[in-house]
Amino acid sequence: MILYVNGDSHTAAAEATNPYAFANDDKAYFYMGRAPHPDNLKASWGRLLANHLQTSFYCGAESASSNARIMRTTRTWLDETYPKFNDELLMIIQWSSWEREEWLIDGEYYQINQSGVDCVPEDYQEEYKAFVANVDWDKKYKDAHESIWNFHCELTDKGIKHIFFNGNRHFFSKSIDRKKSWGNSYMYPYDPTQTFDAVLQAAGYKTVSPESWHYGRTAHSHWSRHLLNYILENDIV
Repeated sequence: MILYVNGDSHTAAAEATNPYAFANDDKAYFYMGRAPHPDNLKASWGRLLANHLQTSFYCGAESASSNARIMRTTRTWLDETYPKFNDELLMIIQWSSWEREEWLIDGEYYQINQSGVDCVPEDYQEEYKAFVANVDWDKKYKDAHESIWNFHCELTDKGIKHIFFNGNRHFFSKSIDRKKSWGNSYMYPYDPTQTFDAVLQAAGYKTVSPESWHYGRTAHSHWSRHLLNYILENDIV
């Protein structure tokens, strides 16, 4: 069996054991680019869950990811890498903030959010400023809800077991006028108390610093057990 996970910094375990979000933040791992720092990945909920399930493990997560990137890279892995294994697959996807976008500029993908501090080529600075100033949250909620539903249907049609969960955002919004029937493939998408962040906060965990969105190794261990309980209770494996 293979456990495949994808997501943003919560799945990449940014800052879980050290202050790095990307491997190349640490000069010892400059050659790994924006991949998760290997020491943090060892402490991630995904790696720990794979240990619990005694499965092979692959992580496609990258800090600051948009949901567009998460879907794109997951599809690429399914098309190019997974066929080589010919093994049973469980896919767990953590969704990022709804407003994030992925821009393809001169053959390079850029992850864009509303922070106002993203790096884009000079020719796109004004476009980026306009994006930051004019995010339509109602539309972002609706578009994300629909695109994730379509991705769920795509995986279901392929017979791929999968579990989705929310990182910080959720779909408890007046923008969502009709809930979808996800079965056990999406952990409480409409419940603001059941995001990754909310569950850990309720369990008493704090972020690694007041300025950070990220959690340490013990919080990741808690989430791995939370997921394991969900998997066993729903007879997913």
